[in-house]
Amino acid sequence: MKIAIVKLSALGDIVHGMIVLQFIKKNYPESEIDWIVEKRFFEVLENNPHINQIHQVNLKAVKQLRSMTLLWKELRKVLKFGKYDLVIDMQGLVKSALVARMIPSSITLGFERTSLRESLAAIFYNKTYKIDYDENVIERNLTLVAFALKFSIDKEEIIDKEPFLYSSQKYRLNAISNTKKNIVLIPGASYPSKCYPMQKCVELTKNIEANFLIIWGSEKEKAMADEIKYLSPQINVLEKLSLDSLISLISQVDLVIGPDTGTTHIAWASNIPSITLFGPTPGYRNTYITNINKTIESESNVNPRKIDKNDYSIKNIKVSNISKLAQKLLEVSE
Repeated sequence: MKIAIVKLSALGDIVHGMIVLQFIKKNYPESEIDWIVEKRFFEVLENNPHINQIHQVNLKAVKQLRSMTLLWKELRKVLKFGKYDLVIDMQGLVKSALVARMIPSSITLGFERTSLRESLAAIFYNKTYKIDYDENVIERNLTLVAFALKFSIDKEEIIDKEPFLYSSQKYRLNAISNTKKNIVLIPGASYPSKCYPMQKCVELTKNIEANFLIIWGSEKEKAMADEIKYLSPQINVLEKLSLDSLISLISQVDLVIGPDTGTTHIAWASNIPSITLFGPTPGYRNTYITNINKTIESESNVNPRKIDKNDYSIKNIKVSNISKLAQKLLEVSE
């Protein structure tokens, strides 16, 4: 069976989707799985042994340039991906649904109209699956695929998953300690209200006896990291990492602490202990709790269909609560 999965972006969404690969292979070991993704996220899928081929599109550029010529060029590229037995759109946006429909296949599957934030996407599918939009995104992805391929999966199987991110080589870093616990701290996120306050990040680094490694992606995040180091000189601000190096780094540390962002979710995918901090986004929906992957949520009443980017309630999460949970997880990792 030849299967195409459409999950274009962003980093965290792709990571949450990649869990389906091992369960497809478990039930259909001879299947060929291709993945269609935005060009800038190609690297996170690389080296995964369950993926036959990664097809890249550049719809981000289409949106930025507002070019119909470029849009047509990208869609013609999709037509050349070849014919599939099954195409699954795990993203559920109009753009991903359009891409899925353009791929030659007898079955194009996606979420049913009421299960989507962009309900118009459903018109591009010839087979749909209904599940509440508020349900956990990892369970949504897995049950969609299980429905398509007629197998079942339970919560224990999700918790006991195999790690599924792979790097091409081990990232070697002098800043990793051989004598202290290593904690990756992520100060940045896609928008400001997702970020834990800088001063509280500083307090956190002083509360826990560990080797803190600060990672960043943009120049704005680099400035945040440098400010934290200025106020807490014992920490390490790392160089800008490729996705490949980031995956390798996280696989070598004892704990990752960060907001609801793709980098934090890499820890969950790698079976590395993590604490994900939630303010304006729903913790119950956007991650999967295990004995080593925990969440701390603010007291906000979050509507997943309408995220309030002016909700800065993450600032109310107490440093002491993070510190206590971190100590417990560090003990588990011993």
